[in-house]
Amino acid sequence: MIDEQLVGERRHLLNLAFRMLGTFAEAEDAVQETYIRWYRMTPDERAAIEVPGAWLTRVASRICLDVLGSARARRESYVGEWLPEPVQEALADPLDRVTLDDSVSTALLIVLESLSPAERVAFVLHDVFRVPFAEIAEVVGRSAEACRQLATSARRHIRERRRTPAGRETHDEVVRAFVAACSSGDLGALAAVLDPDVVLRSDGGGFVSAARKPVLGMSNVSRFLFGIISKNDGLEVTETETADGLSLAFWREGRIGGVITLGVTAGVVSDVWIMMNPEKLSSWR
Repeated sequence: MIDEQLVGERRHLLNLAFRMLGTFAEAEDAVQETYIRWYRMTPDERAAIEVPGAWLTRVASRICLDVLGSARARRESYVGEWLPEPVQEALADPLDRVTLDDSVSTALLIVLESLSPAERVAFVLHDVFRVPFAEIAEVVGRSAEACRQLATSARRHIRERRRTPAGRETHDEVVRAFVAACSSGDLGALAAVLDPDVVLRSDGGGFVSAARKPVLGMSNVSRFLFGIISKNDGLEVTETETADGLSLAFWREGRIGGVITLGVTAGVVSDVWIMMNPEKLSSWR
C-alpha cells in the first residue's frame, strides 16, 4: 500500500479509536502508535501483509484494548466527574474529523465507559464498524463465539443503562427552551423543561472549578445552573452542533470555556453534561 493510501486510513482509525477511548488525545496517540508499529517493520514484512488496512485496524484495536485496561486505574484518581469529549460537527482537517452519529454521543460513550475493555472493543468493532467476530477474536485473544457473547453482553448493558433519546427535532426544541429559561432567570421556567430526576455532571479535570459529584434533581440542578450564570457575566454563548444534537459552547474573550450538551428524554432535559476540562476542548480552539 502506498503512503497516500496509508494516510487515507487515518480517519477510519481515528473514528475507531475515539469510540473506544472517548477523547481525541488518547485516540490520536493510539493512531500514532499504530503507524509507528507499521513503519518499524522491514519493507519485506510490510509487503507480506495482504490487506494493510485490516492490519492497521487490528493493531489500533489492540492498542486501544491495552489503554482501556489501564484507563480504569486513571479514572479512579481523576479529579471529579469524568466525561467523554464532546464531538463538534466539523473540524478543519478532514483527516481529523470524527463522523457524527449516535455512536459518539455523550450518552452512549458514558455507558461504554462502564463496559469491560473487551466488551467495549467487541461492541465497537462489530456493531459500529461491522468487523466479523473471527477478526475481533484476533484482537481480544478469545474465540469468535466468546467475542459474540461479549458484544451481546455489551448490547444488553447499553439497553439497561441508557435512556431512550429524543429525536433530533424534539431534542433541539427542548435545548432552545432550556436556553430561553436560563436567560429569563425564572426558576419555574427552567424547572419546567427539566426532568424531576435530571442529573448534571461537569468535568473540569482538576484544571478548572467544577462540581466534583453529580448534581441531582430538578431543584438542585436549576439552582446550580443559575448560580453559574450569576457568577459568569460576559460569557458569549453560541449554538453548535455536536453528536448529541444542538449544544451550547460558551466563550470568554474569544477563548472556549466549555461545552454544554443535553440529554433529552420524553420532551424534557434528563441529563446536563458540562465539559470544561481544557485538555478535552483542544479541538474547539
